[in-house]
Amino acid sequence: MGITARVKNAVNAFMSYNPLAAPGYGYAAGYGGYGARPDKTRLRSSSERSILASIYTRIAIDVAAVKIRHVRVDAKGRFQSEIDSELNRCLTLEPNLDQAPRQSRQAWALTMMDEGCVAIVPVDWEVDSNTGEVDITSIRSAVIKRWLPRHVTVDLYNDRDGTRKEITLPKGHMAIVENPMYSVMNEPNSTHQRLIRKLNLLDVVDEASSSGKLDMIIQLPFAIKGDVQQRRANDRLQAVEEQLKGNAYGVAYIDSTEKITQLNRPVENNLLKQVEMLVKMLYDEMGLTNEIMAGTADEKAMLNYFNRTVEPIVTAFIEAMQRSFIGAKRTKAGERIQFHKEPFKLVPITQLADIVDKLRRNAIVSPNEVRDWLGLPPSDDPNADSTANSNMPQEGQIPPTSEAASSETSDTDTGTTTGDPVLDALDEFDSVITDSFKSLGVNEDDIA
Repeated sequence: MGITARVKNAVNAFMSYNPLAAPGYGYAAGYGGYGARPDKTRLRSSSERSILASIYTRIAIDVAAVKIRHVRVDAKGRFQSEIDSELNRCLTLEPNLDQAPRQSRQAWALTMMDEGCVAIVPVDWEVDSNTGEVDITSIRSAVIKRWLPRHVTVDLYNDRDGTRKEITLPKGHMAIVENPMYSVMNEPNSTHQRLIRKLNLLDVVDEASSSGKLDMIIQLPFAIKGDVQQRRANDRLQAVEEQLKGNAYGVAYIDSTEKITQLNRPVENNLLKQVEMLVKMLYDEMGLTNEIMAGTADEKAMLNYFNRTVEPIVTAFIEAMQRSFIGAKRTKAGERIQFHKEPFKLVPITQLADIVDKLRRNAIVSPNEVRDWLGLPPSDDPNADSTANSNMPQEGQIPPTSEAASSETSDTDTGTTTGDPVLDALDEFDSVITDSFKSLGVNEDDIA
């Protein structure tokens, strides 16, 4: 392949697919920048409530903690290796000029939950002039502003001039991800939206009760039917106001014939109870608990939360990117966008070996399946795909007699291997410890 054939043409989404139309990298005259990051994902004002913002942030952080990568799998769909591609660099190192991978994934989740849908847009990419394959070099999340039959208009940040722009792109150009919990969070009458409305009402009540207004009616001992009585009433009201302002304790007096009616006296309402009920409903529908939000949940609660909330969101990202960024042809060739489940992440390290041992002993999983869970490539050992317990006699094998067993035991004492890698490792470790004590002049009997 010649040099010309290996050249890759760089393309940018803001160039309308024409590399020759690329704007300069300079900035307009008088450009002074911003006081805050213009590319930062910000929630809508209706979602900027303490309860909702905390829920969004908790889920987005946990989603962002799941690593996503561009990999190659074998014929059985098992992980083989990561692909050295620009797309994998975007997913694991630098999605764009302003964000790290975890920060980028968190922005995807926040936008998706707040808007109900998010577009993961390739901003820069390279086209191989020889094969025509596209390799994405930078990606950003965008808000979808308008839906068209085969296109969408997105609000996308342009890092070349530091502004946000609305551009129309084909749907196949980007990964469009709908919130898996859309009916719970984004439908007009969903639990989430009802909670927003109740919080708005609660804010109105709180603002009224803490405004500092007295909100009272003074019943005067005369009828107000003419201009003269109206002026007398205004004068009386002004006199009460001056008493309240001039008194250090806010105390005023009235005539014995006058009567005061307080309007903003505390009245029992169930707004707060309704908010608490909706929060509980939302937690139940989204697989959340107070312990998860507080970071004190046990492994069972966290596993349920991961399976019900985090994994569906990550899977939605994966499937959308696989469809748009990889395509059918490369998928058939073994290319995948995958995330690492880490099933033992919440298991204490002291229990991990015991769990794996039980799974292997009961012939439930093979060594390669365990390696796949741990994110390791499969072993080339021909027995690595077998679920058989290597410590038990297999079909066609003669179990060792008692004499053979005693012989193996005696062989252990003389330093001969038993054939069991675990027992041999323990024997070797015991021998090393014994030799160490002997070098220090300590006998085994003294240790006992």
